[in-house]
Amino acid sequence: MINFDFKKSLGQNFLNDENIIDKIVKASEIDKDTLVIEIGPGAGALSKKTIPLSGYTILYEIDTRLKDILEDVLKENDNYEIIFNDVLKQNVAEDINKYSFKKIYVVANLPYYITTPIISKIIDEISPDKIVVMIQEEVADRLCAQVGSREYAMITVALGSQYDIKKLFRVSRNCFIPAPNVDSAVISLEKHDRYNIIDKNLFDKLIKEAFKFKRKNLRNNLKGYDLNKIEEILTRNNYGLNDRAEVIPISLFVEIANELSK
Repeated sequence: MINFDFKKSLGQNFLNDENIIDKIVKASEIDKDTLVIEIGPGAGALSKKTIPLSGYTILYEIDTRLKDILEDVLKENDNYEIIFNDVLKQNVAEDINKYSFKKIYVVANLPYYITTPIISKIIDEISPDKIVVMIQEEVADRLCAQVGSREYAMITVALGSQYDIKKLFRVSRNCFIPAPNVDSAVISLEKHDRYNIIDKNLFDKLIKEAFKFKRKNLRNNLKGYDLNKIEEILTRNNYGLNDRAEVIPISLFVEIANELSK
């Protein structure tokens, strides 16, 4: 791959550290009951180890120049297909409908420039049981942030309302060809049903508004809602409208959204 013309516009930084690849595979816990989705397989360094473990794997690769390389690396397997398209433009739910498996996992080294849109789309469309992905460390810290921390954000609440998110380990920029300008981290998201969200659209809109202006409090950010009702719920939980969104736990956002939906 040294002579390959890596495209920065596609976020092409190929993982080439066998130890890190093995750690990702182990964390994924793939078995024959699992349909695996990989986004951005690159030269297949991860794919060649996950595909033999899976029941079936669907790979999404935007760069058609990698077709021959991937087919050569994966030639000993017959339980996979490669879809050469931008996953953000693909109907993933339709793609997986023709397969029937007990579990759906996403395992990937995601392109950093579209990490959040990819994760959000995949969760909204197919709600996988487990996601193990390598992403920029700064983004990993935001997704795994604790309530009250500076990194705690709308995306933390949105994903945390459906998944338990853990930062598994850091990955040096030197583990890639070419080396990116940032370090990475591997995170896992495991689906839970801890919260019963009555109206998902209202919940998503509420948390988006709550975090819209980070330096403003809930009274200012949520002035388009029934503030009396919100204040009543906040007070009952020892919070107030003068608090900022970053100190409000996920469970309380769910409670507020559910009350507003009645």
